[in-house]
Amino acid sequence: MSEVLQSSVSRETRVGIALGSNLGNRLRHLQEARDLLKNVAVPGSLIQAPVFQTEPVDCPDDSPDFYNTVVEIGYKGTPHDLLDATQAIEFRLGRTTVPVRNAPRVIDVDILYFGEERIEGEILDLPHPRLTSRRFVLQPLAEIRPDLILPGDQVSIAEHLRHLDSNEPPLVTVQAVW
Repeated sequence: MSEVLQSSVSRETRVGIALGSNLGNRLRHLQEARDLLKNVAVPGSLIQAPVFQTEPVDCPDDSPDFYNTVVEIGYKGTPHDLLDATQAIEFRLGRTTVPVRNAPRVIDVDILYFGEERIEGEILDLPHPRLTSRRFVLQPLAEIRPDLILPGDQVSIAEHLRHLDSNEPPLVTVQAVW
């Protein structure tokens, strides 16, 4: 194993992950996804934002409201290993692939950032390209990491939220502790 790869796998990296659900028992789906993420996280490293109810953004007209939150974990592995793990969690919780973009879903597990990594690829872009333009991601993230400055950025998450130009309605806190 190369020295660079070995050091990135053995070093703990702080990773932000967005969770969303708008089908079935939304809170339970978020809890199950969080608990499955604990299995790949460094023990005791998970922090979580409150759960917010949000109107669908860029979704089909009849889509139900989402429950959204953000968790941050410590992770020892590569970004692509974590992507595999998040996709396995989605599959395990019943997410299916449908031809309609942003269709209602049981669970959505998206990597938002992976330490200082910057990746532009076919299957993974980090930091997430729409992270700073979506209230349903910024607001929960600002609850747990307001001072975070993403790789390649110069503005904190709290500042991005303060200056967000979005037509998204205010988020409603559903559950502060979950």
